[in-house]
Amino acid sequence: MSSASPSYKGHRYPVEIISHCVWLYFRFPLSYREAGELMLERGVVVSHETVRRWCAKFGQAYAGALRRRQPRPGGKWYLDEVFIKINGELKYLWRAVDADGTVLDILVQTRRDTAAARRFFRRLLKKTCSVPRVMVTDKLRSYGAAHRKVMPSVEHRSHKGLNHRAENSHQPTRQRERAMKGFCGVGGAQRFRSAFGGIPPRFRPRRHRMTATGYRAGMTVRFAIWDQITGAAGRPAEA
Repeated sequence: MSSASPSYKGHRYPVEIISHCVWLYFRFPLSYREAGELMLERGVVVSHETVRRWCAKFGQAYAGALRRRQPRPGGKWYLDEVFIKINGELKYLWRAVDADGTVLDILVQTRRDTAAARRFFRRLLKKTCSVPRVMVTDKLRSYGAAHRKVMPSVEHRSHKGLNHRAENSHQPTRQRERAMKGFCGVGGAQRFRSAFGGIPPRFRPRRHRMTATGYRAGMTVRFAIWDQITGAAGRPAEA
């Protein structure tokens, strides 16, 4: 296992089982019980609570490792925010993607005012370690005020019709949110969305632009990278 891989000390299940359960849960619209059921079909007995703990502990670590392997973000960033309900309370999900649709960052906040926009901008710059050439947002005035404070040298285009890329990026999250029937708290929502924004997109190449052979070859590479970042590559069959 590489030094960058998470520590599995104290876990009695092999790394291959842990990483596969986490992959199943985030890649497909499954509940913890359904992920455990799929493992049971393969002869592995694991409870839904164990799957939940694995996803909570390793999901963000895996997603972070995948993001570090991504190429540098493009020069045009698209930002958008949508409302979500957590325990009946209205919250806001802020999201940034680049021109290729790669998710740069996700943040759950209680407001969508200028202070919230500044917080998201600063977090985004720190996380990506880069500055965009162009920033595209909708017409929310908080973006303009935060832009003048945090990124005044960046070109800001505020137009609802130009921001479809960020708006479309919300759709998989919305679909998964409906399947999960919401979240119990802001912390849990942030952890899930951070992992969900990093893991599934790596296994959704633009298949309509690829031949069947190219698709299979690309997925083989992606699975090999997954084994590397989880620490499953090159390990013996038993932990």
